[in-house]
Amino acid sequence: VHLVESGGGLVQPGGSLRLSCVGFERTLNLGVTGWFRQAPGKELEFVGRMIWRYDDVVYGDAAAGRWTISSDDAKSVLYLQMSSLKSEDTAVYYCAAAIGYYGTDSSLYDYWGQGTQVTVSS
Repeated sequence: VHLVESGGGLVQPGGSLRLSCVGFERTLNLGVTGWFRQAPGKELEFVGRMIWRYDDVVYGDAAAGRWTISSDDAKSVLYLQMSSLKSEDTAVYYCAAAIGYYGTDSSLYDYWGQGTQVTVSS
């Protein structure tokens, strides 16, 4: 499993970005794919995750009400659509996948991408 994120960049406050993650096909029926983020000087934070088997999405506090996790029809790309971005959303965003685990504890995710930087600044 080789996860690759893309779509990060610089965006103004209030703007939007869509992150993409590929490479998780082997985990589709076995677990979950999720998004985490890490801001400078802070711990890794759960953003949201999708259980593929049930099309079930759970969001963390940072994402709830503002962002959406979805996939393409082929379930080959996982998206994180972010809107109403704030400066505090500045972080490296990681895609991660777990087999046999469906929760939000980052330490139990088996596979990680390299991360993509999101910077929210005017």
